[in-house]
Amino acid sequence: MATPYKQPPHKLTMIPGPIEFSDEVLGAMATPSQAHTSPEFVKTFQSVLQNLRKLFKSSDPDAQAYVIAGSGTLGWDIVSTNLLSPGDKVLVLSTGFFSDSFADCLKIYGIDVDVVTAPVGGVVPVETVAEKLKSTKYTAITITHVDTSTSVVSDVKAVSEIVKKESPETLIVVDGVCSIGVEDLEFDKWGIDFALTASQKAIGVPAGLSISFASARAVAKALARKETVFFASLKRWTPIMKAYESGNGAYFATPAVQTITALKVSLDDILSGSIDDRFAKHAEISSKFKSSVEKLGLKIVPLSHDVAAHGLTAVYFPENINGADLLAKLSSKGFTVAGGIHKALVGKYFRVGHMGYSVYAGHVDQLTKALEESLDELK
Repeated sequence: MATPYKQPPHKLTMIPGPIEFSDEVLGAMATPSQAHTSPEFVKTFQSVLQNLRKLFKSSDPDAQAYVIAGSGTLGWDIVSTNLLSPGDKVLVLSTGFFSDSFADCLKIYGIDVDVVTAPVGGVVPVETVAEKLKSTKYTAITITHVDTSTSVVSDVKAVSEIVKKESPETLIVVDGVCSIGVEDLEFDKWGIDFALTASQKAIGVPAGLSISFASARAVAKALARKETVFFASLKRWTPIMKAYESGNGAYFATPAVQTITALKVSLDDILSGSIDDRFAKHAEISSKFKSSVEKLGLKIVPLSHDVAAHGLTAVYFPENINGADLLAKLSSKGFTVAGGIHKALVGKYFRVGHMGYSVYAGHVDQLTKALEESLDELK
């Protein structure tokens, strides 16, 4: 067991990731060295892979979870090189910076990308998706569940239903980097083929793990194709993951032992209660924060609360206050929040993360108070 750890008082990181982490998770990062094929670590990794099935709501034994050292961005490369080939047509639903970046990654690998861009703060209408699928044959569609640049959440269920109706052969790929662990994703029920995420957001573990979940159809496609990549090859990683999940060590590349140990601690905590209750708690805190922000006279970036994510909020700076001054004032009060990165809104807004540990530790209420004080002091 890791030594019990108590983190010292510190400035709270209230950005959309990395988020604040619990003492237990940080303590697990101090786990003494273990061989990656030791009985102790094999048991840890086995638990992680089994619990990821619960997190993604999948009971299909032929689907597979993957945990690989890397950032969430690695998931884009995995999709591009394992599920797609040069010349394949992919429909990208863009709701911001990260949707567009996924498209850029696909283009690097010679994928024929068709980007449909939502208005800033909005989502792509399902009617538009249906029209696209009727007119063109796509190998895959990508949906950024929550685009962190706009704090907009897309309706993955509704889009998936349209895909199943109009083009069932099209693979459904979900970028869930800022949604898994905070927004509901019914992997099996909605017919998702591949979902990618990362450790440092709602899953609540320091950065360093690329976490993915693939359907039986996606796994079969990846295993049947000729390899065009080495480290990101699912042909190489699939037998490794299956071995660990069955309780046997295996080797392709060294896993991040301590971070995976921390992931076990976090998943155990997340799954200690109802996952749906967790989603409801995040929705409650999100709605409360957004309402508080609006009562302070500020406007959120999402065009309506219906398309506003529950793990973060993007907020326009007030017209009479310099944005940099507001961020500096919040910093002086012990909070780090993020500036905006959408190319159409540079310097016009900021982003607050409210997911994972902070939701349960009271950090969001503390930040709300600091925001109110900061606005008063800068008037």
